[in-house]
Amino acid sequence: MLVPSVIDPDVLWSCTTCGACVEACPVDIEHIDAIVDMRRYQVLMESDFPSEAQGMLRNIENQGDPWGLGSSHRGDWVSELDFEVPIITNEIPEDIEYLFWVGCAGALDERARKVTQSIARLLHRSGVTFAILAKKESCTGDPARRLGNEYLYQSQAMTNIETLNSAKAKKIIASCPHCFNSLANEYRGLGGNYEVIHHTQLLKELVDAKALVPTITQDAKVTYHDPCYLGRHNNIYEEPRSVLGSLPGLSSVEMHKHKEKGFCCGAGGARMWLEEKIGKRVNVERMDQALEMDPDMVSTACPYCMIMLDDAVKAKIADGGAKEGVEVLDVAQILEKSLE
Repeated sequence: MLVPSVIDPDVLWSCTTCGACVEACPVDIEHIDAIVDMRRYQVLMESDFPSEAQGMLRNIENQGDPWGLGSSHRGDWVSELDFEVPIITNEIPEDIEYLFWVGCAGALDERARKVTQSIARLLHRSGVTFAILAKKESCTGDPARRLGNEYLYQSQAMTNIETLNSAKAKKIIASCPHCFNSLANEYRGLGGNYEVIHHTQLLKELVDAKALVPTITQDAKVTYHDPCYLGRHNNIYEEPRSVLGSLPGLSSVEMHKHKEKGFCCGAGGARMWLEEKIGKRVNVERMDQALEMDPDMVSTACPYCMIMLDDAVKAKIADGGAKEGVEVLDVAQILEKSLE
């Protein structure tokens, strides 16, 4: 057996599937595929995987999200907006251009929900018509697939594809890079063919078209963290930076490790729900790299990254390792600050 006689379990389960090893490899070895295959064997054949992952997998299977909060709360974020967001019950009306795939974190996590609301306000302000699935949306299955539970992933994928096809979804906005990757790339093999755009791509289009015109000066310094599943996995680097670069007064500085050489936040590969017991926490290491730039804001474009980096900066502030007031914000939130 490869695990544990050749591959130590700590090695197998520490992988965040960020793709840095594939990017750096001079002979193009696809390390992630081999690691996920080994995980599949351990999960599906040996039932041998980190115990703390059991709750996450059970929650996805039973409640449709990793936290187990249930579908009934997926549309709660809409109640705090001062305009109506259509909820799809059957087919998407012809006058609705996009389906906004909110994702589990975007709908259920308090910090990510603020990003979702910011995106919704920006779309509404620019005249983009969109609707949501609310309680009919379910986890894409990404955490289950990265952990190795391929059966659960495919079960989730088929359910979502049936929902999307029944709604006749064609154009989808996704704010979570993990959802984006599943919907745009992985669902195709199961019959889900959609035009998927990340919210930073759409925001760039809207800024370029003058549908959103930033006018308020922000006298601040920002450093942008590349989400692995947006950057290395999908080659989306310039759009978020373009949006930040369009904002008056905002000074952008790059961390040493950025773009193709970017450093993971530590949440990918289902690591969001696993304990870190070896060495320095990945999110703390990444935040240390960000704080070297002495920023006022650390920006990203992924709810996982936001949660991990926000936890890290709060811990750094608490122990005196960072100045008070450093914020972790999504690109959409920073853009909204520049609008009157």
